Amino acid sequence: MRKIDKHIIHCSDTADDSNVTVEMIRDWHKERGWNDIGYHFVILRNGNIMKGREVEKIGAHCKGYNANSIGTCLVGRVSFNEEQFKSLQNLHRILQNTFPDITVHGHNEFNNKKSCPNFNVKKYIN
Repeated sequence: MRKIDKHIIHCSDTADDSNVTVEMIRDWHKERGWNDIGYHFVILRNGNIMKGREVEKIGAHCKGYNANSIGTCLVGRVSFNEEQFKSLQNLHRILQNTFPDITVHGHNEFNNKKSCPNFNVKKYIN
């Protein structure tokens, strides 16, 4: 297993009321020439956590930090809901049990040209 010490949170940058699926995001990423979806997890609007890329595989979600991170994407742009935040908290707890040194970050912490995920992740994950 690769060394994982970062959990990087993203948003799909799609309409907040959209019904984007993990399959749609996978297709978008493959259209860009990637071999799979860049994220390891996608949290849908209803709070369901969907598996993306296998955790054992390096992601394609945060340039320069993919080798040692897990990427999670919340569907939406700026208005996320309670179900999504609860699922994000639960997912992060599970990841902490598997990777005790993992810390949580917004994508914008690693790229100052990005506002993604458009909320303060540390406010929602302790």
